Amino acid sequence: MTNRPPHVDPELMARLKAEAKAPYRGLRRVFYGTFAASGAIGGFIFLLKLLAGGDPGEVLPNLALQAGVVALMIWLFRIDRPRGDRDRAPRG
Repeated sequence: MTNRPPHVDPELMARLKAEAKAPYRGLRRVFYGTFAASGAIGGFIFLLKLLAGGDPGEVLPNLALQAGVVALMIWLFRIDRPRGDRDRAPRG
């Protein structure tokens, strides 16, 4: 016996249950993508500054920070995947 009202579409109920298990997953993933893009753009700019002859002592820490932001956002995006997606992900 289910607790589902008879007039609710089963597909809708499945989506609602998934949202209840991981609230705001879509919003978090938008933030991860936005911050990763920001880090990538910043890293590109600092790389160009370095190639243009900028002071490595000033540019390299900023470049490393941007690379760290991108790596962190990729890691957060990967661990925030639903369980089913993790099982299908290629290992290697």
